[in-house]
Amino acid sequence: MATQKSRRPRKGGRRGRTRGNAPLYAAVDLGTNNCRLLIAQPHGHTFRVVDSYSQIARLGEGLAATGRLSDASIDRAFSALGKIRAKLKARGVPNVRCIATEACRRAENGRAFIDRVKSELGLSFKIIGPKEEARLALIACHNLIDASAGHVLVLDVGGGSTELSLVDTSRVPQDGRVRALVRDAAPMVAWGSLPLGVVTLFEAFPATTEAEAFALMKAHAKSVFEGWKSHAQAARALDHPAAHIIGTSGTVTCLAGVHLKLDRYRRDAVDGAWLDRAQTAEAVDLLTRLGIDGRAKLPTIGEERASLMLSGCAILDAAMEVFPAPRLRVADRGLREGLLLSMMHGEKKKRRRGGRNRTTATADATTTAPEPEGSPSNGR
Repeated sequence: MATQKSRRPRKGGRRGRTRGNAPLYAAVDLGTNNCRLLIAQPHGHTFRVVDSYSQIARLGEGLAATGRLSDASIDRAFSALGKIRAKLKARGVPNVRCIATEACRRAENGRAFIDRVKSELGLSFKIIGPKEEARLALIACHNLIDASAGHVLVLDVGGGSTELSLVDTSRVPQDGRVRALVRDAAPMVAWGSLPLGVVTLFEAFPATTEAEAFALMKAHAKSVFEGWKSHAQAARALDHPAAHIIGTSGTVTCLAGVHLKLDRYRRDAVDGAWLDRAQTAEAVDLLTRLGIDGRAKLPTIGEERASLMLSGCAILDAAMEVFPAPRLRVADRGLREGLLLSMMHGEKKKRRRGGRNRTTATADATTTAPEPEGSPSNGR
């Protein structure tokens, strides 16, 4: 059964609004591995989470071999999206944005799948490009950036791809104001989308032993990172005592939970946590030595994430070797937060006939919000 994470609705309040009569906004992120929903209302420069949902749908399973979304993966995605549609309908959310990423970009039947979702469920998805993903991840993590670092690399490991953003920290607002960051890409001095994902990499190296598979996956990941056109620029920029990498993915949050020896996943402990290079390497080494059965017994990983943690660790370990930043900061946040921030803070409001206001949102930005405690998702 797929892992699900949900938050019970609050009682009371009008449809489409909650505390303080603030309007509701919703972001839906359909990735290669997960399908996620976040419903929130504006709260200062950020927002307050009202409801959330996450289900492992494995939409990209088998995609690398066939070039298509399989019937089974489409059925799982429809199941997850049906539950999300029910939540949106129950709350009467007036402002909704839905995005799809790497699996739908790559699949030859990706557009047909999106059209079917619109026809049968009434959810309109935009298949966003990799630069939008990289920018979303950057804005999501903006208040985790150490201003003294000089440069930071945002590493967003998904199910089908990995997005990188090299950030000039002197250009990142330090007062919590998101609007300027949403509308200005200047802090992102280089970006890339690489064909490395926890699902696709795992499927590409079906070695006889985990040790052999990990070695092959890591070597491949290193070659892909080193082949990034901005690799040399990023390596030079990150060779600084205060520089750091921000890791935003289920792989990194699960790894942090293991490092912190948590007996259950706690976002308040994981989001923003720091690991140095030795601590990161030690946690990766432990997870690779434990094997799939050992990883499955860890409370912050579990059975469904145990296999994909191997490929995720290979990607992270390769990145930490290729880019010499001395620290890793963990981010439990991502594309949904970006969509919400872009709707709330990134756009001018257009007036409807009759004097009512409507927010027209783009899928071009992101950032932070509290998420209920629960199990993290492993890759998009």
